[in-house]
Amino acid sequence: MTVLDLFAGPGGWSQGLRGLGVREVGIEIDPAVCTTRAAAGHLTIRADVADYPTLPLRGKVSGLIGSAPCQPYSAAGLRAGNDDLPLCHQALNDLARRNDTRATLRDACTDARSLLVVEPLRYALDLHPEWVALEEVPAVLPVFEHTAHLLSAAGYSTWTGVLNAADFGLAQTRRRAFLMASRTRSALPPEPTHADGGTPDDLFGDGLTPWRTMGDVLGCPPGIVITRGNHTTGGSRFRTTGPSWAITGRARSWLLKVGNRPAATRRRLDQPAPTLLFGNARKDVSWIDSDGTPIRRLDVTEAAVLQGFPATYPWAGSRTKQFEQIGNAVPPLLATAVLRPLVPAVLEVAA
Repeated sequence: MTVLDLFAGPGGWSQGLRGLGVREVGIEIDPAVCTTRAAAGHLTIRADVADYPTLPLRGKVSGLIGSAPCQPYSAAGLRAGNDDLPLCHQALNDLARRNDTRATLRDACTDARSLLVVEPLRYALDLHPEWVALEEVPAVLPVFEHTAHLLSAAGYSTWTGVLNAADFGLAQTRRRAFLMASRTRSALPPEPTHADGGTPDDLFGDGLTPWRTMGDVLGCPPGIVITRGNHTTGGSRFRTTGPSWAITGRARSWLLKVGNRPAATRRRLDQPAPTLLFGNARKDVSWIDSDGTPIRRLDVTEAAVLQGFPATYPWAGSRTKQFEQIGNAVPPLLATAVLRPLVPAVLEVAA
């Protein structure tokens, strides 16, 4: 029995499953992403999820994962998918009635990618996996609620809602919609392990750990700090990666800015990062000083670590492509948290 990952991406779900001792097979069409997955040791079928036949997979899939491209619905994009939501709901109803109208509805969409959010239902109804886990930007939650209703009619226990990755140990306040479904147990959301400021111990158990910060996972960003005191010139120079971290507070005043508008989100090193948005906004994710002076852009390794990947993760493709993969990936820590209540069903089948 196999866990199948639709729109597999560079390996966020894969890394999350690996933390549970489970491997999956991903379907992914982007060649650079496939190269990243191969270098990271994740199995991949290079194909278009919307065109891939389900018949050869029947009886072989125990778990189904899906994170359709979010660009039509993302706050960082044009949100053309919002105009296409009625067509998505129609496609879901048609699939539940075993009437495949995807081709016709796709032609009617403002953004053809909008309809990809219905693909997991097609696979679920055709393959009857024991469990399903889906992730998307919060704007897709109504589609997930509709999908959950149809899965419930097919015998699944379901849960839908929005989770904050910071509540599960990621140094980033990334909010994403999730759908969890199971045919063998009650689908329940994962229990948070962290909270803003933490919570105290009580009679019912240990309290929650405070949110992790960028400083916790990155340390001090590399660069040179100049301490000038009351002078405008001269001063001493220290590397921020060395003892100067204890000598000067200048490095601790660095902020991460996401966006190019006056109201762009700014976070200190002693806070979690905001949701990392790349793609066309890649150049607008940068370190600034406390007075707003630009220092440098966020680099690939920092972005990967803030998304929960190892610093040595083997990203492939151009620099722009690497940032795109990182920003689109499910954070592995969050993936593990969501999958942990579902995966034991897979292990029992395998045994």
